[in-house]
Amino acid sequence: MKKSIIGKKLGMTQVFDAKGNVIPVTVIEAGPCVVTQKKTVENDGYEAIQVGYGELKAEKTNKPMRGHFAKGDVAPKKYLREFRLEDISSYNVKDIIKADIFAEGEKVDVVGTSKGKGTAGVIKRWNHSRLKETHGTGPVHRHAGSLGACSSPSRVFKGMKGAGHLGNERVTIQNLEIVKADAENNIIAVKGAIPGPKGGIVVISDSVKA
Repeated sequence: MKKSIIGKKLGMTQVFDAKGNVIPVTVIEAGPCVVTQKKTVENDGYEAIQVGYGELKAEKTNKPMRGHFAKGDVAPKKYLREFRLEDISSYNVKDIIKADIFAEGEKVDVVGTSKGKGTAGVIKRWNHSRLKETHGTGPVHRHAGSLGACSSPSRVFKGMKGAGHLGNERVTIQNLEIVKADAENNIIAVKGAIPGPKGGIVVISDSVKA
């Protein structure tokens, strides 16, 4: 990973390329972010930078966090993420990271938290088929059905697909193309959809497939 930035999903829209083709894009408010801490091999055993995004009132932070931000002489930030970059020598505490670290046409990976959908059945969660909704099917036309166990081994094997919690998990979408990067307005537009609702926090990094 060479470069990364924290952003907020604003929503989706569409743009037109030079040939008039419609391109669906997700608009992300990327930064400005500030480097709040620089970790080194000597002090921490590895190299990384900690980056903050989003304004936060000082009275909404606890004493350890106030001390942490005071040590770096930076304003409190609402979201903190740590990036293990290939080279952190060019970064220093208090440096500002803006959307212009990425350029149009670059490939990126976007990490976000998917929408939480609560408890879901097997049809919605695993795309199972339902039974025929005709007379005689009974009230089980959306149930999971047999799980394959009998008197031996008298249990359900681990990993069987069933009803349960759906969504609200970390999701990475790889190899998305940047359609526009506007540092003046802190906007990055990527082709296609990314995980999470409007207002969700995401991390944009250069693609591992690039």
